[in-house]
Amino acid sequence: EVRYTEGELAVRGVLRTAPEGPAALRLRHRESGKVLTMPLDLGAADPDGRVPFTARVRPTTLTDVRTGHERLRPTQAERSIARWDTSVLIGPEDAARPHRLALVLDDREGCTGAQFPYEGRALYARRSPGGYLQIVDQPAQPLVEHVTAAPDGTVTLTGTYPAPGTHALRLVLRQTWSGHEYAFPASAVDGAFTVTFAPAPPRGVLPLRSGFWWPCVERADGTRSSVQLAPTAYRDLPAEVTAGGKRVELQARQYDQLALLAHSELRPDERSRHRQTRLRERTYPLARREPLTDTVVYDVFGGRMYGDSPRALHEELVRRGEELEHLWVVKDGQCEVPATARALRVHSPEYYEALARSRYIVGNTHFPKWLERRPGQRIVQTWHGTPLKRIGFDFDNEHFASTAYLEDLDRERHQWSMLLSPNSFSTPILRRAFRYEGELVEAGYPRNDVLLSPDRDKRADEVRKRLGLPDGKKVILYAPTWREDKQRHKGGFLLDLRIDLDAAKRELGADHVLLIRPHSHVVEPVPGAGDGFVWDVSAQAGVTDVMDLLLVADVLITDYSSVMFDFAVTGRPMLFFTYDLEHYRDRLRGFYFDFEERAPGPLVQTSAELIAALRGLDAASAPYEAAYADFRAAFCDLDDGRAAARVVDRMLDTASPRASEKGDA
Repeated sequence: EVRYTEGELAVRGVLRTAPEGPAALRLRHRESGKVLTMPLDLGAADPDGRVPFTARVRPTTLTDVRTGHERLRPTQAERSIARWDTSVLIGPEDAARPHRLALVLDDREGCTGAQFPYEGRALYARRSPGGYLQIVDQPAQPLVEHVTAAPDGTVTLTGTYPAPGTHALRLVLRQTWSGHEYAFPASAVDGAFTVTFAPAPPRGVLPLRSGFWWPCVERADGTRSSVQLAPTAYRDLPAEVTAGGKRVELQARQYDQLALLAHSELRPDERSRHRQTRLRERTYPLARREPLTDTVVYDVFGGRMYGDSPRALHEELVRRGEELEHLWVVKDGQCEVPATARALRVHSPEYYEALARSRYIVGNTHFPKWLERRPGQRIVQTWHGTPLKRIGFDFDNEHFASTAYLEDLDRERHQWSMLLSPNSFSTPILRRAFRYEGELVEAGYPRNDVLLSPDRDKRADEVRKRLGLPDGKKVILYAPTWREDKQRHKGGFLLDLRIDLDAAKRELGADHVLLIRPHSHVVEPVPGAGDGFVWDVSAQAGVTDVMDLLLVADVLITDYSSVMFDFAVTGRPMLFFTYDLEHYRDRLRGFYFDFEERAPGPLVQTSAELIAALRGLDAASAPYEAAYADFRAAFCDLDDGRAAARVVDRMLDTASPRASEKGDA
């Protein structure tokens, strides 16, 4: 056993036989290799020949080694953990090869480990992964002794915390791959730790994204430490709950670390490579031979959100009372579907059947490679923005338009029944950039109808309440595009946030809030969100439709995103944070017009200039009134609040008669 008494660690145990020669406790620091030895006090042997021993270790001896090592290795200081392996040395100190006995921590004797507070940290005597006694000098952190999974989807962790008094803590679930995290209140009172939480985002109804989530405990000063499992907790694991409609499994990982695995919405028998190949190459072709159904499938960015022009078309069809079934493609459960539609899981068996048999398919980006339009089927490509940036075949850039991408586009364009154009400026560009020879409907963007709707103020109030925005503060929306050359090694793209958030909060926080909407390709979280000034309004945070944000924004900050053309419908001011204009325009994407000449607001290069422009917004925007009017005339010429109605009229008028029919053979 290990106890902490009179400022020392007392290590007590039993040797199976009396040692032949002097004995000492050996401690080896795993991080540096430093070895310490402590005298071993031996007791009298019992009738079976076993010899009790005691060794005393001064904590300062251990911490001096740790702090010295951290001075040399700053990366070790970030973790600030020192592990000491223990053994007993038998024989003279100057012996060439003294006999060394590892100390087994035998939990059959009731010794399962313990941690002791020491100078704001903890000394944790535990069983190592190999079953031996290990002493760990680490930050104060909870030791979970029991894990309880309740039928209602909540999880309760109870255990010890090596600090007296009452401590307000937070349990933080973090997904390493994406960096996203969610926090839940926890507490420690007189050494007892407890937290109860549902493993799902605290706001909304969406589940955790698939993959591993690692819990840690955050203290009041912002420092964090992992959640360790005591041996008694292993009896409770693995455990499983259903939260947000998704299976979440609690596991022991890396020996004594608690981990949560959010499972895929697809069952193992649905997502295997063999099954997906069968669904794609056999199920889908066979389903294409069945009659078409009066169904509309909507796909927004591969199932990542409910919004954009497909949402506007869906709401128009529902408003008309068309006798159609509505299916909304959902990826990994990360999209909240309204009551007027039914969720369609990406790559599920029903997904392949729906794409084979639905009369209408509406999407705002690329469709699956294997999708093939059949007779009587209408595939409506709404696309997702007026092009400032060059797209499709109009530029040759390996960052975006690789050979494989262009080959896929060349095949896909023939599957579209209709391609929407948001304005007269875009029509020739879309036809040329996609080499599209089919029907191009110049109708305006359905998604912009909401900005001109008679009830837009009411909807804006609802959005404000749903987001919890404070009354009386102006809303700044920052919605930049993505950078194709800012790819993460783990997948997805970097946020590359260049705004000095601390300075912005000092200058603007009293009467403004800053909403940050990363591009859908960006997977990183928004730093500083939740401080009362910065708000994460990404799709990952549960805000699926950017049009809701345009309704509440008093001013838009963007760069080269097509959101500028949508926001121009409102007539509200815009600022352009173009810190990499030359690089983006000349080397990365290229533009369709002289943006500096026609921009409807000031272009700023630095965070300081941006903050200053926001403080003096009227003065900064005044010189651009004429440019703004010209911009709206050029790019909002079809925006009148009726675009969705025009597109639906065309969709339904050109469809085959909705009668029972045989599919193509």
